[in-house]
Amino acid sequence: MTDLQKSIISYYDNTWFDYRVLWLNKRDRAVHFGYYETFTETHSQALKKLNLILAQKVNIMAADHVLDAGCGQGGSTFWIAENIGARVTGITLVPHQVEIARREAESRALTSLVDFSIQDYTQTIFDDASFDVVWACESLCHAGRKKDFYREAYRLLKPGGRLVIAEYIRRGRNLAVEDEAILQTWCSGWSMPDLDTWDEHWSSMQEAGFTDIDPKDVTAHVSPSLNKLFKMSKSLLGLATFLHFTKIRNDVMHGNQVASVAQFEALSRNLWYYCIYSATKPTVPL
Repeated sequence: MTDLQKSIISYYDNTWFDYRVLWLNKRDRAVHFGYYETFTETHSQALKKLNLILAQKVNIMAADHVLDAGCGQGGSTFWIAENIGARVTGITLVPHQVEIARREAESRALTSLVDFSIQDYTQTIFDDASFDVVWACESLCHAGRKKDFYREAYRLLKPGGRLVIAEYIRRGRNLAVEDEAILQTWCSGWSMPDLDTWDEHWSSMQEAGFTDIDPKDVTAHVSPSLNKLFKMSKSLLGLATFLHFTKIRNDVMHGNQVASVAQFEALSRNLWYYCIYSATKPTVPL
């Protein structure tokens, strides 16, 4: 196991309580930011709406087999199965997430449609051309080399298969020292090695063989959640710092809280944006 994989597992093991208390909805099981079409929508509604937006982006149908790459506790996996009727396979590096997702699948009587396993989405055990859709919702950020994910996604998709992603995109390289420091505070606190620029993502997708790459900046639809997380984390930062100093909360827990403040500071400086994008594996190799 690599140091990065250990870091990701440690991050989710140590922050699950914070997510459960402050973010997770037991029914939704989602830790993503959601999608607001109006400012009157609830957090739960926004979580479901992002799933709908991604599903519509690549026209997921009941006959499809979907890979939820970086599935967490299965929030999107369950939504797809329950609302579309598609078969979904969820993979994550984090053992406790798989345990929770499997129990939830049993309680929802969805075991005929969903399955979960511990796997690295850059190097899976699945056969070539196993899936109609590869779905990654705020999970690609954890990849050390994004191109490794795109290469594996391309291998796993059937000809004509679709890739759909919701992700954080850095606006550029060679930032001012202070700006880069804020961005890296966010990244390190959330166990994200780095964020790629759109040009870097585009190049990696093209190199893997994808076509019909279609991005859309949807930051405005996500910003209510980003702001909510910032205000929540900022208001509790003094207490969190004290609890960290007294060893009640460890470095990973504290780093998560500091990062949750830094993400919005970085957004306010226009250092990154939130993008939903799709791509297609050609029916005939180029």
